[in-house]
Amino acid sequence: MSEPNVMVAALPVLPLRNTILFPDLFIPLSVGRPNSVAAIESVLATEEKTFVVVAQRDPAQDTPRVEDLYTVGTRAVIKKLARSDQGVEMLVLGIERVRLVETIQTEPFLKVRVEPWPVPDDRSTEVEALHRAIVQLAGRAFELAQPPTPINLQQLLAQAEDPLKLAYLLASMLNLEVYKEQELLEASTRRQALELLHSYLTHEVQVLELRQHITSQAQSEINKDQRDYLLRQQLRAIQEELGEKSPEKSEVEELRRRFEETELPEAVRKEAARELQRLERMPAAAPDFQITRSYLELVLELPWSRSSEQLIDLPRAREILDQDHYDLQEIKDRILDDLAVLKLNPSAKAPILCLLGPPGVGKTSLGQSIARSMNRKFERMSLGGLHDESELRGHRRTYIGAMPGRILQAIRRAGVNNPVLMLDEVDKLGRDFRGDPAAALLEILDPAQNSAFRDNYLDLPFDLSKVFFICTANTLDSIPRPLLDRMEVLRLAGYSEEEKLTIAQRYLLPRQLEHAGLKPENLTLPQEVLQHIISRYTREAGVRNLERTLGQVARKVARRFAEGHTEPVTVALENLYDLLGKERIRPERSRQALPPGVATGLAWTEAGGDVLYIETTLLPGGKGMRLTGQLGDVMRESARTAQSYVWSHARELGVPSRSFRESAVHVHVPAGAVPKDGPSAGVALVTALVSLYTAHPVRSDTAMTGEITLSGLVLPVGGIKEKVLAARRAGIKQVIVPRDNENDLRDLPDEVRDSLQIVLAKRIEEVLEAAIPELASHLHPVLRN
Repeated sequence: MSEPNVMVAALPVLPLRNTILFPDLFIPLSVGRPNSVAAIESVLATEEKTFVVVAQRDPAQDTPRVEDLYTVGTRAVIKKLARSDQGVEMLVLGIERVRLVETIQTEPFLKVRVEPWPVPDDRSTEVEALHRAIVQLAGRAFELAQPPTPINLQQLLAQAEDPLKLAYLLASMLNLEVYKEQELLEASTRRQALELLHSYLTHEVQVLELRQHITSQAQSEINKDQRDYLLRQQLRAIQEELGEKSPEKSEVEELRRRFEETELPEAVRKEAARELQRLERMPAAAPDFQITRSYLELVLELPWSRSSEQLIDLPRAREILDQDHYDLQEIKDRILDDLAVLKLNPSAKAPILCLLGPPGVGKTSLGQSIARSMNRKFERMSLGGLHDESELRGHRRTYIGAMPGRILQAIRRAGVNNPVLMLDEVDKLGRDFRGDPAAALLEILDPAQNSAFRDNYLDLPFDLSKVFFICTANTLDSIPRPLLDRMEVLRLAGYSEEEKLTIAQRYLLPRQLEHAGLKPENLTLPQEVLQHIISRYTREAGVRNLERTLGQVARKVARRFAEGHTEPVTVALENLYDLLGKERIRPERSRQALPPGVATGLAWTEAGGDVLYIETTLLPGGKGMRLTGQLGDVMRESARTAQSYVWSHARELGVPSRSFRESAVHVHVPAGAVPKDGPSAGVALVTALVSLYTAHPVRSDTAMTGEITLSGLVLPVGGIKEKVLAARRAGIKQVIVPRDNENDLRDLPDEVRDSLQIVLAKRIEEVLEAAIPELASHLHPVLRN
């Protein structure tokens, strides 16, 4: 050390934010904080001009306390000083390493008692080896530095004979974090300090080598591009000398030939000719060359006047629809009506259909059958999760990577201008800051506008009026009204168990046998086994899971044949556990007996119909109504309407009026984890409340649906077919529906109508008479009439 180690009684402290002062090294400092300026002023008043420099643990602290500082610092002396408006500028020299022992004062500046903490002289062979390795790493780091550091390493070694002094010097030259510099300052031995510096230098050299590799790689890429450009120029010159054509010229000539042969509308031909002339004058290396070429290829590939030859044979179309789909008579008749119109008037605009129904009922495959029956090309595009309007309309060519919209891409793939184009999952369109795709569909699906549809990329009118658009959806709630107004909705309801059985026997099982490589005689599924699979292993409105389950059975049997067995397999009920595992669906059975206050309602879901139970109970001493079971706003309003109706007709219903004043009522609709909403539970809510207040139970074999009013009217609701099928699956014998829904009962299969007693109700009193037999004789004559 440059000065002898002496005990310092007390010294002012100068906290540093982002640096460390090492012993025997100079460092310039700018002092501006009031506490720090006060400390320097007190140092200048002494003869030794010495103080303690300590780094802060948190640089954000403006007025650090002793506990905010590291416990090891450096005693320093001021060598030069200059004052400015911002504070004090000075050059200080580190003298020795010290350790903070005791706080003397905190205001107006920190003053502490310190003790010297010299590093013991532990020079050894290991220290010498580390010293040499550090010198080698430092030389490598200086070589890789950008810009190169003009440092004479030999001169640096001569100035720092002590390895510790060299470590401090190199650490001050590296851009190390404060905590790493502090670790080096606090090192208890030379060996520890050199090991720390060696790890820091190794990391620095690795980073510098990686940076050099990246830089050289980028430079080589630039050099390669320049070399390729020169070679291309030379190749072009050689080809011109030999009288040969360059690839770019050949492509342009091919585009010119196709342009002359393609039949285009006049406006399109004029624009394409202008772009082609521009491409012919453009050098191949120009940025717009590939963009213009891609644009012209799209223009020439689009089927401006190419159409499928429409062979409409109504008996053949009926045969195709019957081959591909079971039942759906109303849907098939509607499609055949449209085909008949197109046969008599080929120039008529195609209808825009929306196939609405739960998953798995055959909406997508029905679109394929329609295309087959019309002898047209079929293209499908999914709109589920689409948020960007440009996905439909295309991107303008000014953008990098611009592409035509999905509509034109589908037309391009079809190769004709009159395909059957299916827009799948139209109810799952999204919208965000990039636009509303549903708004773009307003033009695409409007027969009065789509004859001159302009894609942003193409920017030319294209006729979409000949396209047969078919949309599919699971629900209408999320489709905007203006868009829905442009489509004709065809509803595909769920299938009954009998219909599923027939579909499985005719379509699903033969298809899965073929996929599994089996012959029909290899696997036999008796009717009772199929019925058991339908009721106990699948629960859906469609047949998608049923087909998947039959495929699982076919694969198990295929494995048996692949292992060498040759005997045909007939599946029995007791074999299903081995083939499919335990039953997945608990039988949807009605409750055998209902206590007073419980009624059976019917609900519609996207997967079909379902049975739900309305449970009510009285809360003595309470007031009002409690509603649980994740009920939506509409269903909550129905519950309050039901309560008001029962209360206002308490005398006619034989309900004591004090029951409403002395007790609250709790309404719960299981299951609690499933959200529920809609008005169709109104009649079930009234029935449950009347049963509760009169203590007469509701018939356990009766389910009901319908909306109510305060005057007691029963209003029509939707999803009647799905609800009645759900009631039949649950073993219900009597179903109460609104009288205005009588026409909807025609959609039910004959075997379903024959197996149920269906009650048509126009007023709530008719519902109560059918659902609560004990109440029928007690109903007030005013209500009964």
